[in-house]
Amino acid sequence: MRYKPDWQDACRRLTALWNDEITDRPCIAVTAPNGKIVRDNPLPSDPKQKWLDIDWVKRDITNSLENTWWGGEAIPSYLLMGGWTVCLGGNPKFAWETIWFDTIDVDFSQPSPFRYSNNDTWITAYTDLYEAVADLAGKNDFLVGGGCIMPANDLLAMLMGTENFLIGIMDHPDWMRQAIIVGAQEQLNVRLQLRDRIRKKHDFWYGIAGWMPFWAPEPFSCTQSDVSCMLSPDMFERFILPEIEMSGDAFGNIWYHLDGGNARQHLPRLLSLPYLRVIQYVPTPNEPPNGPAHLDLYREIQAAGKIVHIGIPKENIKPLVRELGPERLMLQTRCDSIAEGEVLLEAAANWI
Repeated sequence: MRYKPDWQDACRRLTALWNDEITDRPCIAVTAPNGKIVRDNPLPSDPKQKWLDIDWVKRDITNSLENTWWGGEAIPSYLLMGGWTVCLGGNPKFAWETIWFDTIDVDFSQPSPFRYSNNDTWITAYTDLYEAVADLAGKNDFLVGGGCIMPANDLLAMLMGTENFLIGIMDHPDWMRQAIIVGAQEQLNVRLQLRDRIRKKHDFWYGIAGWMPFWAPEPFSCTQSDVSCMLSPDMFERFILPEIEMSGDAFGNIWYHLDGGNARQHLPRLLSLPYLRVIQYVPTPNEPPNGPAHLDLYREIQAAGKIVHIGIPKENIKPLVRELGPERLMLQTRCDSIAEGEVLLEAAANWI
């Protein structure tokens, strides 16, 4: 891997993690600035270009990769958030920091409108970008991973508006369940098409890139349900689980993003899924940050035989390494310098 000379060692550790094996320390991904000069890549005039313009994104990727130290199990990668525009017929709205959508009124007496027509322009735009980035990566310069495609359940909540989504679930449950399932199949088809476009020319055609990079020695997919924080366990079973199962059937293994304390009610059901291999937790703003305050949650995940993936401040690395099983632990942090990161990684072997 071009941007990570010690990739083989990281690969060995990540493989041990996936196989529930202990090495001399848990997996710790550490990034830091490497002190190189950042090339000039001014923001374009239109935020849409920031997310979808091939030339601008490629320059930004190169800057990001070249100016970062990828220490420990940190994987050189970049978040192609333009994948959010693959949005089941929605109309994306572009801002400098994110992508949102116009809301759509639905007629519950008619079939769901949340599906793709032939030659969807957003699918074409993102596919062109995705392939261009895979070409930039070559065979194995950095991880491109699976396309950043939003799951249908969260996407429908955004397209309908959260309040209307929840009212729909209460008043038109059969329609909503079918709409999510149809949307999930459409999203899955796009993900499989993207996979097939790059898998023969790029080694890292699966995995998670950018936000919480993760790699395993066998294919997996990532999913989530942020809207589930507002659903009961019975609703989760009826409306959300079918989409998760579709991903499990298609990809074999799942990495799952659990969003905040209100979604923790679904943890027992998630932990019962044999194909779910990794859970990554993000506390809500009114909770303490990831670290010692959430040890009971991490232990529950590990006790169920799952890997816990945690993005934490560097000062919380030591207490978690001391308290959690190293064979099911993936930590991610950032340091201010390469030297600081190297000291942290060396010390971690003495904390288990």
